[in-house]
Amino acid sequence: MNGGADGEGTPARPELDADTLAFAHRVLDFARRGDVAELAPLLAQGLPPNLRNHKGDSLLMLASYHGHAAAARLLLQHGADPELRNDQGQSPLDGAAYKGDTPIVQLLLDGGANPAGASMDGRTPLMFAAMFNRLDVMELLLARGADPAARDGQGLTARDMALRMGASEAASRLEAL
Repeated sequence: MNGGADGEGTPARPELDADTLAFAHRVLDFARRGDVAELAPLLAQGLPPNLRNHKGDSLLMLASYHGHAAAARLLLQHGADPELRNDQGQSPLDGAAYKGDTPIVQLLLDGGANPAGASMDGRTPLMFAAMFNRLDVMELLLARGADPAARDGQGLTARDMALRMGASEAASRLEAL
C-alpha cells in the first residue's frame, strides 16, 4: 500500500486560497519586472528566494531571463539557487546564455552557477550561446570552465549546434579550440 493521499504514494498538495495565489503572482511579476523595491522587503521578511511559478521558473530565472541584474543580485544575496532548473530542465544561466546577456551571465557565474551544467537533454549554457552566435557569452563561459567537447543527448557538441543554426562565427571559434 502506498499510503499517499492520492492513492499513488504522492502526498496531496493543499489548495492555495485566492489571496495567496494573487500574492504569489504579484511576487513573480516583481521578479519578471526587476522590481527590487518590492522584492527587497519581502525577502528580508522571509519570502523564499526559490519561489517558482507553475512552469517551475524561479524568481531568479524570471529576473535573469528578463535582464534585471539588480533583482538577480538581490535574489542571489538572499540565497536563491542559481542551479535551480525549471520544468524543462533549463537553468537561469541557460536562459541568460540564450539571450546573450553577458552581464547576467557574469552575475550568475559569480553567484555559483555551473558553466558546464547540463539540462535534462544534455544541453549546456555554451551550447545555447553557440547556437545563437553569442560570442561574448561563449568566451566568458569558456574562461569559467565550460566544456566545448560536451555532448547533448543526441551526441551534438556546441560547435555542431552552431553549425546547424547557421552561427558560423561561433562554430569557427569552437573549431579553433
